[in-house]
Amino acid sequence: MSEREVSRRGLIGFAGATVAVGAAGFAGGRASAAEASDGADGSGNGATATGPTQQNAPASHPFYGTHQSGIVTPAQDRLHFAAFDVTSTSRDDLVALLTAWTAAAAELTAGRPVGGDPTSYDSPPNDTGEAEGLSAARLTLTFGFGPSLFRDAAGKDRFGLAARQPVLLKRLPHFPADALDPQRSDGDLCVQACADDPQVAVHAIRNLSRIAMGTAALRWSQLGFGRTSSTSTTQQTPRNLFGFKDGTANLKAEDPAMLDQHVWVGAGDDPKADWLAGGSYLVARRIAMHIETWDRASLREQENLVGRDRPAGAPLSGGTEFSEPNFATKGREDKPLMAMNSHVRMAHPTQNGGVRMLRRGYNYTDGNDALGRLDAGLFFLAYVRDPAKQYIPMQTKMSRQDGLMEYLQHRASALFAIPPGAAQGEHIGQALFS
Repeated sequence: MSEREVSRRGLIGFAGATVAVGAAGFAGGRASAAEASDGADGSGNGATATGPTQQNAPASHPFYGTHQSGIVTPAQDRLHFAAFDVTSTSRDDLVALLTAWTAAAAELTAGRPVGGDPTSYDSPPNDTGEAEGLSAARLTLTFGFGPSLFRDAAGKDRFGLAARQPVLLKRLPHFPADALDPQRSDGDLCVQACADDPQVAVHAIRNLSRIAMGTAALRWSQLGFGRTSSTSTTQQTPRNLFGFKDGTANLKAEDPAMLDQHVWVGAGDDPKADWLAGGSYLVARRIAMHIETWDRASLREQENLVGRDRPAGAPLSGGTEFSEPNFATKGREDKPLMAMNSHVRMAHPTQNGGVRMLRRGYNYTDGNDALGRLDAGLFFLAYVRDPAKQYIPMQTKMSRQDGLMEYLQHRASALFAIPPGAAQGEHIGQALFS
């Protein structure tokens, strides 16, 4: 019998915070042709996918590894991001939740149901069942800790973790032009679920939410579609809802030296938070796009504001998509071809002290507002080694000077510490509690 023919129900159940794994296979109703996993460190370096239809894409990514998957893993097409508030005051409950989440995540990312069958027909099923018959769809689950997990608003140590809070883990500042909804910002815990099937991503968050009942409650969540950046050289550059290629200069999984420099927290970065070495920081921002206004702007204005031509994504200074912009090149009336307030100029590493980040954002559309306008935009996700150097100064400048701000509004904001990956037998973030 092949792996794909093994029933998702032929597995052993779990009790409490542990999950005993039985058969390793899963039903392959939508499995891709290859089922080899990527690198054992969870980096995704072994994947060669350019999209969900690629026949050589791995069907699943391993959950355990040196780094959490879902960071440099080749970006999938769908997202379900969720932030949680811990409602229990017990440290033991928090550890039990992380232990249960880790065990469930290992099964979900392998395409198996959570916990197998119930022990009694009169008991609720351990798995909600809507992913029955679906493949793992390259699901990755990435977990993070917010600053409020360590201290409450009054500065009280909630779980005996305050002394180990990273120095850089603070609420992001209120940037100029921000219009933040506090109910859709921040959170004690976060889970980023990425997959090539939206039902698989939603199924994962649904089951993790159910496991958390009584210990943590969902604070806010965001669905995303159509990745807005590439995290691998094997992927083509996607487009955002403004119609332009996005993330051309993004960091890639195939450049480990750049990842070590800009993404992964180093062993000596923060003596108080040695548990975070090998992890990262995640910036999450919900950015509304004024779609109707943008659609009435001329192509010339759109390209000047972005700094790239729309068809090919080449910088306006000339060349192809991956040509380095030349900010000194001038055109008519001795004006720079790359406008001083163009988005590319504002965000380029040469204009920001050489800092870079690994973007992993998604488009979103949440229906319409009360005036009938599209409630749509970019759910910005970026992984950085040092948010105080790599994100905050650049966003402060861009919020004041970026010409695109006329068409954007930042409405939600959060910063999370992303611990390193877990080894089998450990739970996510275990070193923090040691």
